[in-house]
Amino acid sequence: MIIKSLLDTDLYKLTMMQGVLHQFPWAEVSYGFECRNKEIDLCPVADQVKDEINHLCSLRFLPEELDYLRTLRFMKEDFIQFLRLFRLNSEFVTIRTDNDTFSLTIKGPWLHTIMFEVPVLAIINELYYRLILPNPDFGTGEKKLYEKIDLVKKSENENLDFRFTDFGTRRRFSGKWHKKIIKILKKEVPGNLVGTSNLMLAKEFGIVPIGTMAHEWLMAVQSIGPKLADSQKFALEYWAQEYRGDLGIALSDVVGFDAFIHDFDMYFAKLFDGCRHDSGDPFWWADKLIEHYKSLGIDPATKTAIFSDGLTFEKALAIARYFKGRINTGFGVGTNLTNDVEGTPIQIVIKMTHCQGQPVAKISDSPGKQMCKDARYLKYLKHVFRGVK
Repeated sequence: MIIKSLLDTDLYKLTMMQGVLHQFPWAEVSYGFECRNKEIDLCPVADQVKDEINHLCSLRFLPEELDYLRTLRFMKEDFIQFLRLFRLNSEFVTIRTDNDTFSLTIKGPWLHTIMFEVPVLAIINELYYRLILPNPDFGTGEKKLYEKIDLVKKSENENLDFRFTDFGTRRRFSGKWHKKIIKILKKEVPGNLVGTSNLMLAKEFGIVPIGTMAHEWLMAVQSIGPKLADSQKFALEYWAQEYRGDLGIALSDVVGFDAFIHDFDMYFAKLFDGCRHDSGDPFWWADKLIEHYKSLGIDPATKTAIFSDGLTFEKALAIARYFKGRINTGFGVGTNLTNDVEGTPIQIVIKMTHCQGQPVAKISDSPGKQMCKDARYLKYLKHVFRGVK
């Protein structure tokens, strides 16, 4: 089976899950799956996906895995005890192939569905590539990886202090390939690889697990917060209450960066260590973030800008050069790192669509990343946030 451990997921799912346990354990949500490559047919793997999800739902956290989570200072003991009893439930997942179209939805308590996203995406991705590439050319994949490593090593001559994290669990070519990549990177560029989002690989290789919040944290509070216009501030405030200074990177593109900057006032700008870019032009974004810090009298060199939007190593290094000495930079590299073997990677996502029966949405700064099934709500959301002066 593809997923053999519940730790084979990204840290941010557990950090958000802990926040949900403590602050929103009653919330009910829905998620929708989307393949952005419209020509891709996933129907042939639908039955296998169901079998893999059934297996996923049979897994439990092992005692040694819980002991590992205890080593992370921001994980609280009541959450660890909850995970000791936790199990995913396949009844919350519906897969259909009506009209020769693959669809997947997840619906149920937020606390009990939040863990599905990353392993389910990894399952779909791996099954698809088993179907279309039964004999993959891993030699070519390894050659491409060493080309990336050479770029990183050469950058040391520029004193860029280039640091990157593996963010590739969701869209990896396979679990086995993912593990090999981490093994090679740890050996070849240990000073540049600062960690991985994958908890299982962080544990196995003794490297730092990296992650804070994802879009769904800010999307859900559009429904459960006090007022839509204040939802970003509500989400950031509740995050700060949960982690008290840990995990201090704020995600900035759920309703567009302009609206985020409006809400990211002196209080939050000082409270959080920095922000993460995940859509739109990264140079425009960080230039604007730097100017925002300056306008508040905050030295941008004391803050961090994390970039994670469809990065290649060439693009990440270009960003690092441009912002050298102006703001600290870090890079989360996903698909280009863990799914650069053969062909063009598929772009698949699972995003929250409803919370408490009400629609939620992500506008983002890239039109292709917008996701909302309710046109009226999307129009209202844009009116509320783009009308902010």
